[in-house]
Amino acid sequence: MTSPDLDASGRAIVTVLGSDRPGIVAAVASSLAEHDANILDISQTILQGIFTMTMLVDLRDSSVAFSALQERLSALSKELGVQITMQREEVFRYMYRL
Repeated sequence: MTSPDLDASGRAIVTVLGSDRPGIVAAVASSLAEHDANILDISQTILQGIFTMTMLVDLRDSSVAFSALQERLSALSKELGVQITMQREEVFRYMYRL
């Protein structure tokens, strides 16, 4: 199912930031997989106990709308005690002039 509120690429950037603890990657990846989002690329690092992760995801086959997946990730961020954001790739690239 293609979401009508995605840009032409159908891709988004997911970022995660917070205190490191086991299960963060698994929880975020599982949540994306539950909604048929495909992780195209992933980078993560831990800086003195602070966990950071950036994912490029393909949402063209996602089973839910972009906004619904954003809401699910927002709820997950509260469960995990981390900050999770998802932006359309086009918006992210414009904001950060990549």
